Amino acid sequence: MAIQTSTSSLVGLLTIAVLIFSATAPPASEMPSAGSGVPSLAGQMPPEFEDQVARVAAEIDRVEADALRQMNQTTLDRQGQMRTLGKLLLFDKHLSVNQNEACSFCHTPETGFTGPIQSLNLATVSYPGSVRTRFSNRKPQSYMYATFAPVLHYNALQGDFVGGNFWDMRASGYRLQNPSAEQAQGPPTNPVEMGLPDSACLAYRLSQAPYRALFEAVWGADSFAIQWPRNVEDVCATPGPPAESGLYPVHLSVEDRQRADHVYDGFGLAAAAYEASPEVSPFTSKYDYVQAGRDQFSPQEKRGYALFRGKAGCNQCHCEGGPGEEPLFTDFTASNLGIPRNPALQFYFEASPDKLGYSANPAGPAYADTGVGFFLRKLKSLSGQLNPDSQWISLAPKFDGKFQVPTLRNVDMRPNPLFVKAYMHNGYFKSLKEVVHFYNTRDVLPRCKEGDPGEKTSCWPAPEDSTNLNKKQLGDLKMTDQEENDLVAFLKTLTDEYQSH
Repeated sequence: MAIQTSTSSLVGLLTIAVLIFSATAPPASEMPSAGSGVPSLAGQMPPEFEDQVARVAAEIDRVEADALRQMNQTTLDRQGQMRTLGKLLLFDKHLSVNQNEACSFCHTPETGFTGPIQSLNLATVSYPGSVRTRFSNRKPQSYMYATFAPVLHYNALQGDFVGGNFWDMRASGYRLQNPSAEQAQGPPTNPVEMGLPDSACLAYRLSQAPYRALFEAVWGADSFAIQWPRNVEDVCATPGPPAESGLYPVHLSVEDRQRADHVYDGFGLAAAAYEASPEVSPFTSKYDYVQAGRDQFSPQEKRGYALFRGKAGCNQCHCEGGPGEEPLFTDFTASNLGIPRNPALQFYFEASPDKLGYSANPAGPAYADTGVGFFLRKLKSLSGQLNPDSQWISLAPKFDGKFQVPTLRNVDMRPNPLFVKAYMHNGYFKSLKEVVHFYNTRDVLPRCKEGDPGEKTSCWPAPEDSTNLNKKQLGDLKMTDQEENDLVAFLKTLTDEYQSH
C-alpha cells in the first residue's frame, strides 16, 4: 500500500499511516510486556492516536499560517527576518520526504517543544517519522534554551564533555560553531525522522516554498540558482537512506552542490535563531519572577527550592549559573543515571526490513543505547553529524551509557494538567513524581522485573546500562514522600508564560 505524496492535510496522511502501521506492526506475541500501566501497541496504534494527531496537525498548520502572515504583513529587520524564517522552516511539513512531517510534529510549543501526542508518550515514546512505520530510539528532546549550549568540548580537569545538542551530544557545533543549528540539520535526512535521501532535497523543497523570497532575503538572491536534474522530484520523494553506492542521489555539479550545502547551513542557522528568540526561550517562569523580586514562592515551592539546592543536590548538575549568567538548570555535561530499560520503545521491533528494504534496528530487542559513547566512536555518518575529533575516540568507554543533562526549564509545560509527558532519553518515566522518586530511592528499593507489581513505587528494575553509573548524585537522597512532593512543586515553577498576580 503506497501513500501518494500531496500537499493535503497531514491528518489524512496520518490516518492512512495508522492503517499501514496496523498492517505492519509485530504480532502481539512479539510485543514487549507493558509494565506500570504502559499500554502495548499490540499491533495497532493507540485508539486515541488519530484524534490527537488531528489536534497537533491543526495546530502546526495554524502556527505556519500565522508565520506566513507575519512575513507578508510586517517589515522585519534582519533579526526578525531570520527568526520568522526559522519558525517557518520548523513548521513546514513539506520539508519531509512524504511532505507530511514538520520538525514541530515532535516539538510543539504547548509541551515545551517536545512530544505533543499523549498516546505516544504513554506507549512508543519516540514518534513516527515521515515514513510512518519508522520510529527512532529516543524521546523527542526539547529545544527550549538549547541554543545556550556551548560548542562541544572536552574539559580535561573535569573529565567531562561539555556542550553540544541531542541526547548524545552529537550536534557538536564544530562546523557551524552553533550546536543548535547542527541539531536542526539532523532530522531532515534521518531515515526514521523526516527521511529525505539527500540534503540537497531540502534545498529543492525550499526553492518551491511560499517563503522562498524571505530565505533569499536572508541568505542571498542566488541561494537557489541551482540546475536541478530532471529526476529531482522523484529522487526527493524516495525515502532515505540512499544506496551505499550513491550517498548523494541528487546529482549536482560541484558548484551546485556547494550552493545546496549553503542552503542547508542557512536552514540550520535560521532554525537556531528562532529557537534562541524570546518566543522559544523567554525566561518568563515563576522562578524568574521570584528572582526578579516580582513574586514569591508558595511555602511548598520554597521548601522544594531549598531541597533542590541542598539535601537533594539537584543543582550539582542542573545548576542555576553564576553571577551574570542566565539560570539554565544544566551544566551541559552527560551522566548515566541508571534508568531502567523501557520495553515499550517501538524501536526494539524494527529489526526486519520494511517495505522499502530499510531496517532501523537490525539488533532488534537486543539493542542497547550506549549514548555519548556510541557517538564518540562514530567517525562516519550519513547526516554529517559525527565525532569531529579523532582524539576523542579513546575517551568513548568512559561515556558509554551517558546522556546529556537537559535543562529543567519547562520540564512540566503541558497543554493541560492531565496531559502525560515522557521523561529521560527513553521516556521510561511518565511524571515528575516518578523521576524524583527514582532519584531518591534508586539504590534503596529492591530490584524487580519489568512489569512487576510495585514497579516505580516500591521497586525498580535494573539499569539498562550500568556502565559508568552515577553513584554520587542520586540513589539514596533520604527524602520523605512529602519532600519529594515539595521538590516537584518547585520544578513546576520553571514553566514559562507565568502570569504574576
